[in-house]
Amino acid sequence: MSGTTAEGGSGYSLRGRQGHVIEALGRAIVGGTYAPGELLPREAELTDEYGVSRTSVREAMKVLAAKGLVDIRPKVGTRVRPRELWSSFDSDLLMWTHAEGMATELMRDLVELRQIVEPNAARLAASRSTMHDLGRIERAAVGLAEAADDHAAYTEHDVEFHLAVYAASHNTFLSRFGTLVADFMKLSFDLQQEATALSLEEDAARHLAVLEAITRGDSEGASERMLQVVLDGKLALIAALRDQEI
Repeated sequence: MSGTTAEGGSGYSLRGRQGHVIEALGRAIVGGTYAPGELLPREAELTDEYGVSRTSVREAMKVLAAKGLVDIRPKVGTRVRPRELWSSFDSDLLMWTHAEGMATELMRDLVELRQIVEPNAARLAASRSTMHDLGRIERAAVGLAEAADDHAAYTEHDVEFHLAVYAASHNTFLSRFGTLVADFMKLSFDLQQEATALSLEEDAARHLAVLEAITRGDSEGASERMLQVVLDGKLALIAALRDQEI
């Protein structure tokens, strides 16, 4: 999964010249061409470089500012902000980071965060899920079992399974967290499947075990089984990332 989607994380279209400017500058910032604290080229230089109007450059800068990448100061210029101020969960930033070959640390951080959060989401889901929630989780789990020989479909069902568990926790912040990290999960799941250590049939069975525990109302069991799912994925992800670095 590289490049960007047709619709960016800020709701704008990445098609056309303006989208090209947004992606090019975004990747240049993420990739380190423009370091934190550095001023970007002046508006006139960018219009010449990308062959776009001043309006397009200004709108592109607004999008990058909304993502936390830059700070626009009249009569001073546009300066790259420190990395810790960037919108970490923005899907475009993830894709640009991956496209620049710099996603390893980000993916490891994500799986560590999931290791902390998801078992607790499963614990809450076991005590709070409705019939609608259980149906959604079950459809995703069954989809995983049926798509063990189709990596693309498997990833889609995998993301949906975890989103369904987050939603079944009936905790506003956990549900929101799930939607924020959906693109991150998709990328990490794609990478995990590249690791031969991950058997999709066995992985699907472990997801079904999470569903069974949630359905029984077994909070501790659901938490333990979800932790196992995340840890197995973590090992596969580390293996896939290590292979990429060789």
